[in-house]
Amino acid sequence: MALDEPAGRAAHVTPGGTGSPPRVRYLPIAEHGLIGDLHTAALVGTDGTIDWYCCPRFDSPSVFAAILDADRGGLFRIAPDRDGWNSKQLYLPDTNVLITRFMMPGGVGEVQDFMLPRCTGEAARRHRMIRRVVAVRGQVPFVVDVAPRFDYGRARHEVALTEHGALFRSRELVLGLSARCPLEIVDGGDVRARIELRAGESATFVLDRVEPGEVPAACSDADIAAGFDATVKFWRGWLRRSRYTGRWREMVHRSALTLKLLTYAPTGAIVAAPTTSLPEEVGGARNWDYRYTWMRDAAFTLYALLRLGFTEEAGSFMQWLERRFRHAADRESGPLQIMYGIDGRENLPEEELSHLEGYMGSAPVRIGNGAATQLQLDIYGELMDSVYLCNKYGRPLYHDGWLELIRNLEWLIDHWDQADEGIWETPGGRRDYTYSRLMSWVAVERAIRVARQRGLPADIIRWSAVRDRIYNQIMERGWHPARRTFAQHYDIDVLDASLLLMPLCKFIAPTDPRWLSTLDAISAGLVSDSLVYRYDVEASPDGLAGQEATFSMCSFWWVEAPARAGRLDEARLAFEKMLTYANHVGLYSEEIGLTGEQLGNFPQAFTHLALISAAYNLDRQLG
Repeated sequence: MALDEPAGRAAHVTPGGTGSPPRVRYLPIAEHGLIGDLHTAALVGTDGTIDWYCCPRFDSPSVFAAILDADRGGLFRIAPDRDGWNSKQLYLPDTNVLITRFMMPGGVGEVQDFMLPRCTGEAARRHRMIRRVVAVRGQVPFVVDVAPRFDYGRARHEVALTEHGALFRSRELVLGLSARCPLEIVDGGDVRARIELRAGESATFVLDRVEPGEVPAACSDADIAAGFDATVKFWRGWLRRSRYTGRWREMVHRSALTLKLLTYAPTGAIVAAPTTSLPEEVGGARNWDYRYTWMRDAAFTLYALLRLGFTEEAGSFMQWLERRFRHAADRESGPLQIMYGIDGRENLPEEELSHLEGYMGSAPVRIGNGAATQLQLDIYGELMDSVYLCNKYGRPLYHDGWLELIRNLEWLIDHWDQADEGIWETPGGRRDYTYSRLMSWVAVERAIRVARQRGLPADIIRWSAVRDRIYNQIMERGWHPARRTFAQHYDIDVLDASLLLMPLCKFIAPTDPRWLSTLDAISAGLVSDSLVYRYDVEASPDGLAGQEATFSMCSFWWVEAPARAGRLDEARLAFEKMLTYANHVGLYSEEIGLTGEQLGNFPQAFTHLALISAAYNLDRQLG
């Protein structure tokens, strides 16, 4: 296939009448596990299909994106070459090595999927993806389809068979497939193999990023075994550093392993999710690109990492944060953005990919994120809380960083009393959001704490006066006396789940009568059997079409609120119910739909951060 030929339709992506078994067009979002190498990640379906993979970074254009378009997205599939099979998926304990086991007529086989973390040797620089097929029992046939669609399916590519595999070449990226079984070119640009294994036999397929002019090299059984052992050793060695010994340890550690998978090693930044445009409502337009790093996630990330004992990761992320406030820009929306690229870049232009149909027809598919330029004052509180936590438990703040931080704080002190877009990034216009005022209070309060703890230069008297003005304004205007609850924004009685953080950030005592009545109101108005809505869309339209599902991170916030108020039985039941909404390998997307399905980008870091925080604090309260 020549580079200047049009990229062919990928009807072969879902083969039916071509001699290979049919594939469900779209798996449920939850029917996936995640593998990665600390630079990028891939989703592996329970049917043995990798249907999402960007190379060489999280935010690079996709190579496989069948989860966003079954016909045009591209995939890497290894599945039984006969009908009547079923599968189960699990992680090798305490690792991010994923096993998909197939039970079929004639035997049992499994696919072991992993990527070499970038610190495990020279081979890792290639973003090496290893898929090892093993016959466990009996005699098992498999079909392998490798159908890349470079640049979100926009770039053409050519394919050639080589001595040790196949080469896929586009203008911007070249991938090599190493295999020791016969391969054939099908449909012009893809590769297929058929293998039949007896108990104890295996076959391995290795996908590498290669430099122009390189060809796939042979991979011996010894090389594959060494890579497998090194990967297992890396993940288990990393997890041993965890200090968490409380209840629900397995789920907490799976969340920690997931957060590590979402970390971009060169900068220490953590992506909000490794995917884009997985819908918050199937068929709807609430589809966004989450392959960036939100300032809002910072405090929660550092809190979770430090509580579990991962001080090195917390320190790396803190360095990434410091670079953001040291190079803050002078713009109308403030010196800081709400999100950045994993390399720290600020320009994240949003674009719609109209040639992709979206997951189950949920268009548009978006890349980039136009919300990056919104004014959201709460990020200054989350930034300062991050500094406070890291200064207290991890890496201390240095002199130059403190001076730059003061510069950002002074901007907030001059601008806190204005309307903004709020935490949920909706296009409904600016309002006086209570949560934004709350986090402005946190910014000033934490700065005062850091200055006093370290004896750093600060205008404590002025800062204290501003802190008190914010506090009093929230108590006067954020409080709705008739409904006896704190409200989403001033001059309205609408509830908002973001206010569950009020006692968590120490703004109000968890047993204060005002807070208890707010908690009761949220429980009655936004909670559905442990699942929590962000807000009432009908009472407070957000300017977006479609309906809201429940937000899993808010559900974990709600666990913490009654726990801190002493309602431990209620909190524990809610937490353990939330654990049942994880998928089969312990992963969470952003939202839970009406019938219990996972929706939104997957897996979502914020949800796993909230799980860790809820588990840690609930376990401590239980004693």
